[in-house]
Amino acid sequence: MNSTEKEISYQITNTYSTLNKLTSKTKHVWLVCHGMGYLSRYFLKYFKQLNAEENYIIAPQASSKYYLHSDFKHVGASWLTRENTLVETKNVLNYLDTVLEAENIPNDKKLIIFGYSQGVSIATRYVVKRKLQCSQLILHSGGIPKELLAEDLKFLKAKVSLIYGKNDVYLNEERMAIETKRAEELFGDNVTMIPFDGVHEVNVALINRLV
Repeated sequence: MNSTEKEISYQITNTYSTLNKLTSKTKHVWLVCHGMGYLSRYFLKYFKQLNAEENYIIAPQASSKYYLHSDFKHVGASWLTRENTLVETKNVLNYLDTVLEAENIPNDKKLIIFGYSQGVSIATRYVVKRKLQCSQLILHSGGIPKELLAEDLKFLKAKVSLIYGKNDVYLNEERMAIETKRAEELFGDNVTMIPFDGVHEVNVALINRLV
């Protein structure tokens, strides 16, 4: 049997979620990329303790959705897999462009890019590919994409935070040594390592301290 895989382009519709209101009093606009298994509207709960008047949160939604358990009750989503990664990455970045275009963020707001777990790869790739100048880049409990080089990030003037739990089953001591070295090579003196006593979970207390 002769099989051929072909490629087409088409337009799709996707959602995203926001928290609080974007007003003249807003100081920080967050673009937050969830981890695997989340839906954006539920991921927003980790940012509800931030000052609502000063912080506006935008949570994009990964488009690849699936049932999390065999009872088919709860739905999660994934940004990327190893399958057709380059093309899928372009799709995700184009989607994020459209989200920011729709939000039309004023220039006087400080942009914070946040990635958790699988969202770390999305956040860092988006910053690099779009040469996105943000005030902070927060990478929480995830791996930095292997293809990124120090020269790719020379333009970035942001404060970079690398957050991870000391008991994270996905980030053991050996893996964190590698990630720490990579972060220092890529971001230099701009990166701050922030370990905490905990597992693979979003640390709300640390998020609240970063603004």
